[in-house]
Amino acid sequence: MPESKAPRTLIADDQPDVLEALRLLLKSEGYQIEAVNSPAGVLEKLKSNSYDLLLMDLNYTRDTTSGEEGLDLLTRIQAIDQTLPVVAMTAWGSIELAVEAMRRGVRDFVLKPWENPRLLQTLRSQIRWGRQKRNEIRIEKEEVEDARAVGAALLPQSIPQLPGIEISSTLQPARPPSGDYFDVLDFGAGKLGLCIADVVGKGVSAALLMSNVQASVRALAPDSATPRDLMIKLNRSVARNTTPGKFVTFFYCTLDRVAGRLHYANAGHSAPALVRESGEVVRLEAGGAVLGVFPEWNYEQGEIEIRAGDRLLLFTDGVTEASNIQDEEFGEERLIGLASVLRDRSAAELKDRIMQAVTHYAGGRTQDDATLVVVALS
Repeated sequence: MPESKAPRTLIADDQPDVLEALRLLLKSEGYQIEAVNSPAGVLEKLKSNSYDLLLMDLNYTRDTTSGEEGLDLLTRIQAIDQTLPVVAMTAWGSIELAVEAMRRGVRDFVLKPWENPRLLQTLRSQIRWGRQKRNEIRIEKEEVEDARAVGAALLPQSIPQLPGIEISSTLQPARPPSGDYFDVLDFGAGKLGLCIADVVGKGVSAALLMSNVQASVRALAPDSATPRDLMIKLNRSVARNTTPGKFVTFFYCTLDRVAGRLHYANAGHSAPALVRESGEVVRLEAGGAVLGVFPEWNYEQGEIEIRAGDRLLLFTDGVTEASNIQDEEFGEERLIGLASVLRDRSAAELKDRIMQAVTHYAGGRTQDDATLVVVALS
C-alpha cells in the first residue's frame, strides 16, 4: 500500500473496554479499524480481507494463564498470511512465552496497560516493515515472471523434423529462469545446426547472458563456414559481453543427412554421445575452452560419419549430476548405458525413458537445470 494510505488494522481482544480504548486511539491517528473478540473472529476476517497490521491479545476467555490459545492462533495466522505484521498484547508474560510467540510469527510486544506513544511507535514500525516486505515479494514475483518470459524466449518455438531425422527435447529448470539453452537451426537441403549450452550461475543475469548467446548463434551460424568458425566468433562475442567469473559451456554441430556427416566443436560442454545401431558409443569431445574466458582461443573441430540407426544425445550436467539420497550422481556412464539398451527406440521415447529414470533416481527432486536433446536417424 502507498505510505499515505490509512493503515488497515485488525484488533483482537476479548475485553470490550480494551477494544474501545484502542479503537478511539487509533482512529484519532487515521487508522482504519476493525475489531473482533475471539480467535475465530480473527481467522474469519483474515480469510476474506487484507490488513496492514494485526494487534492481538495472547490470552482469551478460554485460556487466561498459559497463552496457548493465542499461540495456536499465531500458527493458523501464519498459514494464511506470512507477511502480516503481528503485534501481541499481554498483561503478563514470560521469556518462554515471548520466545515461542516470536517463533510463531509475532513481530513485537505491547504490555498492558500500554503507553500510547510507545504503542503508536511500535505499530508504525511494524506497518512499515509489512509494507516493505509485501513490496519486496511483489517485485520478486515480477522478476520471476520476467525471467520466465526470458527463458521461454530462449527455446525454439518449434523443432524442425526433416526426412530421416527425428528430434525430441526437454528442458526442466530447477527454477526460472533456466541457465540451460538449446536450439535447432534448419539450413535447408537436409542440413541442421544443433547447439546446447549451460551458463555458470542462475537467475536473471544468467538468462541475459544466455539470451546474448542465442542471438549471436542465430546471427553468426548462417554465415559461418564451419562449427569451428562459429565457435571462434561466438567466444569473442561472449568475452566482450560478460563479466569476470562468468562463462558458458557450449556445443555446436552441423548435421548433413544427405552427405551422412556431422561436424562439431565443443567448448567445455558435457561431451554428447553418438550411440550406433551396433551399440558402439562415440563421445564428441573435440573443441576447446569454455566460452568467455579466453577471447583468442583457437578451437578444434571434429567430424564423424552418421548412419541410419544412430542416436545422438546432447545433455547438460543437470541430467548426469542428479543425485539420490546417498548423494550419488546419476552419472554419464548410467545415462549412456541406458541409451545403449534403448537405442532402437524413437527419439521421443528414448528421451522420456531417460528423464523418467533420472527423476526416479533423484527421488523426484529437481536439483539443477536439466536439458536433454535426442536425435534419431533413420
